[in-house]
Amino acid sequence: MIHWLIALACIWFAWRYLKPKKPKRLPVANEAEARAVLGVADDADADQIRAAHRRLAAQVHPDRGGSVDLARRVNAARDLLLKQR
Repeated sequence: MIHWLIALACIWFAWRYLKPKKPKRLPVANEAEARAVLGVADDADADQIRAAHRRLAAQVHPDRGGSVDLARRVNAARDLLLKQR
């Protein structure tokens, strides 16, 4: 009986720790995607970008039922657009 428990533990270990990892996706690839995520126009100024970020961040925050990945994308979009200003 102990032999099959050890075998099962080895299989679980191999499945859990040795399976190939998914490649990390960049949160936002370029400026056009960042604008689409935030929903701002091409001529949006820094205040409009901040306002769109604040509105979306409140909706997708993990404490309010949103996902961590979506919040990360919204923050990365804001950072990318404000860095270019």
